[in-house]
Amino acid sequence: MNKFVKILFLIFIVLGCQNKNTATRIPVAEVNKKILYYDQIPQTLLRDLQGADSIAMVQNYINRWAKQELMLMHAEINLSQNARDEIAIQLEEARANLLIYQYQRQMMQERMDTVISETALEGYYENNKKNLLLMSNIVKALFIKLPVKTPNISRIRSLAGSNDQNNMQQLESLCYNQAERFDDFNENWISLDRLLAELPGEISESEENFLRRNKFYETTDSLSIYMISIREYRLRSTIAPYEYVKDDIKRIIMNSRRFEFIQSLENRIYNEALRENYFKIY
Repeated sequence: MNKFVKILFLIFIVLGCQNKNTATRIPVAEVNKKILYYDQIPQTLLRDLQGADSIAMVQNYINRWAKQELMLMHAEINLSQNARDEIAIQLEEARANLLIYQYQRQMMQERMDTVISETALEGYYENNKKNLLLMSNIVKALFIKLPVKTPNISRIRSLAGSNDQNNMQQLESLCYNQAERFDDFNENWISLDRLLAELPGEISESEENFLRRNKFYETTDSLSIYMISIREYRLRSTIAPYEYVKDDIKRIIMNSRRFEFIQSLENRIYNEALRENYFKIY
């Protein structure tokens, strides 16, 4: 056991005997009068310190800390004054930007209206349809994956191609114990790419032709049967359905409100400063 490991073990023994409320800090390492204390070592490294591997992890952390502090010491000694001045400017800008950001965030949380009504969402959709075009083909569909030897396959196939609600209930009942996967994606619009990714191979035609030609599609591999029943579809470059872009519209409206709120906040503070002579233009 090397000297470092012995020291660490002594520290852990001492800590085990100390009252947890003590204010005493135990130094572990020092570089140029800067001290690393035991309580600064991440607790995740200190939870299980009985094995040699755990001790090594702590030692590696201390070594990394020392190397960083030594590099910092040499940088402070050897950097030119111009470099120091540039860093000081960057630090001041970073501090200012962080303070401003946190203040803007606090003010938005306290004062900005974050409620977006359904009427506002629908209104935005109606007024901006031409800009809400699909980037991919989308579908509402049912996907079923069954073992090859599943009984009643013909019945399942027939029910899967139907839109009748009673048939769907029968289909779900049949698939409950037999299907490896039975998913209608909560009846939401999804990208066709996502659906086709469930199949064992690629389709032999373009997505657009596939959608135009297939309301029901079935394929197999050595283990499973895959069925897709397409209820509705929309092609890329056409206007997106409202339900599909609703969340996007929420983000657009909220981002617009944030921008307007910040602009209003800046203008209000600016005008108050002019009135109160906090700011003058010479």
